Amino acid sequence: MKPKLKMRLGDLLVQEQIISDVQLAQALAEQSRSGKKLGRTLIDLACITEEQLLHFLAHQLNIPFLDISRRPISSEVVNLLPEVQARRYRALVVEDQGDKVLVAMSDPADLQAMDNIEVLLMPRSISIAVVTEKQLFDAFDNLYRRTGEIAEMAGQLEEEYAADDQFDLASLTDADGNNEATVVKLLHSIFEDAVQVRASDIHIEPGEKVLRIRQRIDGLLQEHTLPEANIASALVLRLKLMAGLDISEKRLPQDGRFHIVVKGHKIDVRMSTMPIYHGESVVMRLLDQSAGLLTLNETGMPPAMLARVRKQIKRPHGMLLVTGPTGSGKTTTLYGVLSELNTPDRKIITVEDPVEYQLPRINQVQVNHKIGLDFSNVLRTTLRQDPDIIMVGEMRDQETVEIGLRGALTGHFVLSTLHTNDAVTSALRLLDMGAAGYLVASALRVIIAQRLVRRVCHNCAQPHSLSPQDMAWLASVSKQDFSQATFQMGSGCQSCNGTGYRGRIGVFEILELDEVMIEAMRTGHPHAFANAVKQSPNFTPLAESALGYLSQGVTTLEEVARLIEDVSEAQPPLSTSLAEGKARTRPDTEPEIELETELSV
Repeated sequence: MKPKLKMRLGDLLVQEQIISDVQLAQALAEQSRSGKKLGRTLIDLACITEEQLLHFLAHQLNIPFLDISRRPISSEVVNLLPEVQARRYRALVVEDQGDKVLVAMSDPADLQAMDNIEVLLMPRSISIAVVTEKQLFDAFDNLYRRTGEIAEMAGQLEEEYAADDQFDLASLTDADGNNEATVVKLLHSIFEDAVQVRASDIHIEPGEKVLRIRQRIDGLLQEHTLPEANIASALVLRLKLMAGLDISEKRLPQDGRFHIVVKGHKIDVRMSTMPIYHGESVVMRLLDQSAGLLTLNETGMPPAMLARVRKQIKRPHGMLLVTGPTGSGKTTTLYGVLSELNTPDRKIITVEDPVEYQLPRINQVQVNHKIGLDFSNVLRTTLRQDPDIIMVGEMRDQETVEIGLRGALTGHFVLSTLHTNDAVTSALRLLDMGAAGYLVASALRVIIAQRLVRRVCHNCAQPHSLSPQDMAWLASVSKQDFSQATFQMGSGCQSCNGTGYRGRIGVFEILELDEVMIEAMRTGHPHAFANAVKQSPNFTPLAESALGYLSQGVTTLEEVARLIEDVSEAQPPLSTSLAEGKARTRPDTEPEIELETELSV
């Protein structure tokens, strides 16, 4: 049954003394000028808030007012009303009640929209609930995934392939893509779905009988399988054309990049192809250029650590290392440091492979190994360019390490990264790579080791009690007192796609070298160096930093246990999902195409 107002909305609001006659007259005059509905006009004129209006309408129409941000809604229910119609009528199916469905609307007084929705959902009848427009639009973006659309177009593309037995190369090589070509539409849907769920990577992996499209979301892969395995070659061909790669070369790996715009987001795509048994695997890193760079304040670094880092980066010379495995956010942290140092009175040169973000005023050099433009060669020239600050994308070999260290000793501040497990092993890795102990001791000033852990979704976070077994494990790995801790866990909602997590936060340890550590480094005594670090009162290990986030309810025991298992010998508690063999974060041995992931805060 459709609800109806017995009086006009404006008269009702005046009668209930929610707005005045003057405000109504003002709103009616503005409405005649703008053509908007009266309710929206009243909100725009700040005569009433959206929630006040919707609560009033819900009461007058005797229908419920819903908060759908925390409400779990299945994709099957949502798709009863196609996305185009849902957005047109500002309505969302939130519950299937058998012969009736519950439809949430931002304007329950729109009778024409209700009539059209009722026709679309026949033979089911509809009941109406009220929801704010913001929650409704957020739900559209979160719930209407492109998986069905992708599957449909994959099937269509397979039919075209079966009919012609080969793909039309001319249609696939149209300048900037032929929008009518099915393969272009399919790729557009794949990118759109990835951006919608905040994926950092897209993996396209052909198998014998299926095509796997996997997305890395908050560090973990989620898989979508298509039965149309033979369309993989068309997707790879089109992507190679977009990235300017050799479409005839299928035996060797290739790297490229291209730019796309998806849903108003300018995306920089880094692409790598690799020949595998059933074709070519493609991995694409998505960098949202429109989102901008994170500052040091936005990385999640605690204020005390942040103050120490800022003090160190004001030094006129020396070396700062940011360390961690692939995908731990090292590059993002370095760019945050560069953003703070980027002033007109400093000359900054970076040597990167590849250049991820273009920064104004900074001279950024892209390494090109094919022509001999590698880190060591560029770094030698960089030192003759009179820089104040040098960033080296990665310390990969002895020559690069030694040039960087000597640059730090000759009046330059040098920033770089290492793929090591923690701060202690980072310093020792420089010695293992052949650098002299006296060079490392004289030049190295500070090491930042980091990881990323998933954050509990703030929208569906709920208090959570740990089992006695979990509490006993915490007592075994930390001296912190967790008796007053606020543990939280996400119940799963549309905002986090039912995972209970949304975004990630950085976990850091900072090692500032003191005289004892420098002497141990100079004399080449690794055990003495490690002991000096452990005894330092200013050093907080990664595990302790992560446990601090756990006690604050920022992350969960599962995430902390995964991190601790990665950086130490401690065994995770059996009650966490690690004991059940669930997915882990990226290992150190992952291919170098996996560039540093943005911190999602």
